[in-house]
Amino acid sequence: MERGKLEFVVGLFVLVGILCLGYLAIKLGKLELVSGDYYELTADFSSSSGLKKGASVEIAGVEVGRVKSIVLNEDQAQVVLAIEEGITVYNDAIASIKTRGIIGEKFMGLSPGGAGDLLSKGGTIVDTESGIDLEQVISQFIHGNVE
Repeated sequence: MERGKLEFVVGLFVLVGILCLGYLAIKLGKLELVSGDYYELTADFSSSSGLKKGASVEIAGVEVGRVKSIVLNEDQAQVVLAIEEGITVYNDAIASIKTRGIIGEKFMGLSPGGAGDLLSKGGTIVDTESGIDLEQVISQFIHGNVE
């Protein structure tokens, strides 16, 4: 009887441990098992170099969403953003690809605007700024093409 009780307690402990590890993996990996309350916006960039699916979308340094997908649309990179419900973005918003640190990861910086009308779900941010391509800048500097 004692052995059966001990095995039950050990099994329960292992099960709780596995559940905790799974929870941490999902949270630290920033995965969404159940889609939350998000709406989509799109933005077209001349270059989305370095930006990856899942990168954070920030307003004033606060994460408000994620990059859902990046696809080629004609000659532009079309970036689809998943923005949290309750975050208002206007049609005069500016989407910028930014870098953390000197050569850190890329993320989407969003200036929400405020002078125009509200962007509807599935709307398009017209004003965009592509990120600085550090390799191109260094290449121009080395070859003397800096203006």
